[in-house]
Amino acid sequence: MSDLQIRNLQPDEISIAIDWAAAEGWNPGLRDAACFAIPDANGFFVGEIDGEPVATVSCVNYDDRFAFLGFYIVRAGFRGRGHGLRIWNAAIAHAGSRVIGLDGVVAQQDNYRKSGFQLAYANIRYGGIVSAPPKPPGDVVALDSIPFADVEADDATVFPARRSAFLRAWINTPGHVGRALLRDGRVAAWGVIRPCRSGCKIGPLVADNRAAADTILQALLASGGSSEIVLDIPAVNRDAVALAESLGLKPTFETARMYTGAVPSLRLDRVFGVTSFELG
Repeated sequence: MSDLQIRNLQPDEISIAIDWAAAEGWNPGLRDAACFAIPDANGFFVGEIDGEPVATVSCVNYDDRFAFLGFYIVRAGFRGRGHGLRIWNAAIAHAGSRVIGLDGVVAQQDNYRKSGFQLAYANIRYGGIVSAPPKPPGDVVALDSIPFADVEADDATVFPARRSAFLRAWINTPGHVGRALLRDGRVAAWGVIRPCRSGCKIGPLVADNRAAADTILQALLASGGSSEIVLDIPAVNRDAVALAESLGLKPTFETARMYTGAVPSLRLDRVFGVTSFELG
């Protein structure tokens, strides 16, 4: 049997992992690759046999304390041979002493625990067709029209690390639309909608409360018309679950959000939409 050779995916090769994720039914965004390459140029890995890609994984180091693991895929026909464990170990080694987060397949939690991951909570994917409002809410502004420092500071309440370069790209990428709601001179809610292989995903969606989240969600829907949308929600945020259900969205699957080390202290009550299951 030929040996598995592991190397970094170059930024223009990240589409390999994204295409495989699409084949697995993960429905990635149309322009995810360019954004995902930004936080950590060495965070994507491919395992090859005789030059043929057979396994992928990512472990993106956001700073010297936090990393996020995703895109853990072994192609059918190459599973059960230890290739997955080898590339997984390469990703874990890349993180070093950092706390690592992941959104894993629920049934694989016992395997993740072997690498030191512990369950924090479940994320649930909701999806469905939602009609756009006849006109957008009048008190919402374009996300890129407010000081980026305000968005960055608000994001720090819901994400374990600074991700400034990634956020700038996520907001400004062609096809992505961001909206914000201001109350008394501060950001009360904000979010981004992006086109995916099927429909659109909304994430992040961050808000002080359900009403503010709904205002941003309606504004995002108005930007693109009626659409199939996907919203990934921490199950512990009951207001977020209630909002999704009020729109007629249905749960399609869930992930296990797990961490090594201490679980980050985050305002999950403000998370009405996760940015990405692949990068957190």
